[in-house]
Amino acid sequence: MKIIDKYILKRYLATFSVMLLMFIPIGITIDVSEKVNKMIEKKIPLADILVYYGDFTVYFANLLFPIFLFLSIIWFTSKLANNTEIIAILSSGISFSRFLRPFIYGAVIVSIFALLMGFFLVPKASKGFNDFRYENLKGNNKTRETSDIFRQINKAGKLEENIYVSNYNYMSQTGFNFTFEKFNNEKLIEKVTANRIRYNDKTKRYTLYGYNKRTIGEVNDQIQTIDKIDLAYNFEPDDLTPVIYVAETMTIGQLNQFINKERARGNGNINTYLVVFYKKFSLPISAFILTIIAVAVSSMKRRGGMGINLAIGIVIAFTFIFFDKVFGTLAEKSSIPPFLAVWFPNIVFGILAVYLLRNAKR
Repeated sequence: MKIIDKYILKRYLATFSVMLLMFIPIGITIDVSEKVNKMIEKKIPLADILVYYGDFTVYFANLLFPIFLFLSIIWFTSKLANNTEIIAILSSGISFSRFLRPFIYGAVIVSIFALLMGFFLVPKASKGFNDFRYENLKGNNKTRETSDIFRQINKAGKLEENIYVSNYNYMSQTGFNFTFEKFNNEKLIEKVTANRIRYNDKTKRYTLYGYNKRTIGEVNDQIQTIDKIDLAYNFEPDDLTPVIYVAETMTIGQLNQFINKERARGNGNINTYLVVFYKKFSLPISAFILTIIAVAVSSMKRRGGMGINLAIGIVIAFTFIFFDKVFGTLAEKSSIPPFLAVWFPNIVFGILAVYLLRNAKR
């Protein structure tokens, strides 16, 4: 690696680090100003608050990673251009592609760091961040309620067991219009219905009210009706009402297993989890795309100085975030394939990067 490579790479990483150190305290200050009254009102221990803001730092940095990276490159590349350093480099016979090489080195380092954080560190921070908010700042997360729940709770060979609950409240751990169906080789052999089902934490069993069991026979069916009965089933209350941010709190291996499990159960929210899964891979790739765009935009010395480059950079960065959020939401709420929705911003801005890079070379 030549001196020029070391010089640019050092500036790349140093400016990105300084950008993080500048904006994270601002984010913490804004968050404290919004939540300090609730923290005092609920008398939350200082140790818990410090742990929360440690998790907040990681969560916030990962959330706005593209903006921080893009603006830091725009900033120091514009300074190089204003100081005519880029002109001197290119005039010495170095091609623009060769000038871009140390930026790519920096993008590789940042991408690997972002990938490892997304796989292992961010899930833990996300769990602490979201749990604290839901338990202390937004009310207990156990108040959540879901409806029209269908789950496959067991599949072993030809045997398959499914359940359905029209409505389930996590606070009371009570569901209504419960149905249990057991199949053998896709043929119904047993069906249980109940007006109401309630989970008992102590016994780890379910109490069914208005219990009705039909066992399908070859000739005659057997019907059993009981007002109240305690039974054990192969599912937990969390299987009925997973928190909305559950996918964010898992490492890549745990998330992959969770998605396969929920897909087998017929979970209608599977796209929400797939979006989180694919973003763990798409975010590091965006570092390369944004690096190329930033260098192409800011390597030219403009009459308006750094302000023009920063303005252009801010518009492009927030447009990227806008695309990322909009298509992520569309994947969760519509029929757009999650993989395509997550990668669409990278595809669009990748094409933009190629176009800008060609113009910059000219």
